[in-house]
Amino acid sequence: MKKNSAITVLNPSLTLLEPFRAAMEFAVQQFSMPSGAAPGDGHPVVIFPGLGADGTSVSILRARCQELGYEAFDWGQGFNTGPRGELEAWLEGLADQISDQLAKHSKPATLIGWSLGGLYARELGKLLAPRVRQVITIATPFNGSAGDIGAGWLSGVLGGGVASVDPGWIERLRIPPPVRTTSIYSRTDGVVAWETCRHDKRSSLVHDIEVEGSHMGMGWNQEVLNIVADRLGQDAGPWRPYVATT
Repeated sequence: MKKNSAITVLNPSLTLLEPFRAAMEFAVQQFSMPSGAAPGDGHPVVIFPGLGADGTSVSILRARCQELGYEAFDWGQGFNTGPRGELEAWLEGLADQISDQLAKHSKPATLIGWSLGGLYARELGKLLAPRVRQVITIATPFNGSAGDIGAGWLSGVLGGGVASVDPGWIERLRIPPPVRTTSIYSRTDGVVAWETCRHDKRSSLVHDIEVEGSHMGMGWNQEVLNIVADRLGQDAGPWRPYVATT
């Protein structure tokens, strides 16, 4: 998969309005009716927060999953401050910790990640594939490059503060896990470039779904919650297309 060489950019006005837009989405969610999703099958759902956030930031998403009948919990590592130390070793350590959390569950898990947390979900989907049912990412720039505005911060975070990360990692992040994978993105994202949140190559296992929303409000955006409910309730096999409810 070769990425288009065009450099992506952000709309400065969208970036400045992120907190306000996220607050508005929160208010809308409080007065919205949840989708009529069928009760879940109880499989485990692990949720990875974004950079600088912890389980509190995904509490609404986690609660919605639990209301549907899934065994949902956050990653259990506190605040997401980025990988510590050598990236490969750190991810393998995280995979071991998540594997321990899943040990008591007999059903394969869904991994959900918001922003940077989505990169963890995708990479753990590769490392733990036999125990993973699907991966869902929310506003995650897996298909960017160090030169992309809105995704360039990724290099510093993954590189442990170093100015750039190994180009091999940029290529690796673009490769989807060998399980069903959904990427939820917004063209009005004010933090990451929406183009970096979509797959270059389509297959029966990957599905990109566009929503209207801010980056900071994705965790409680009503349409995002509806999409997650739809994905969680899907049977094994190719994705059934998502149809927005009205």
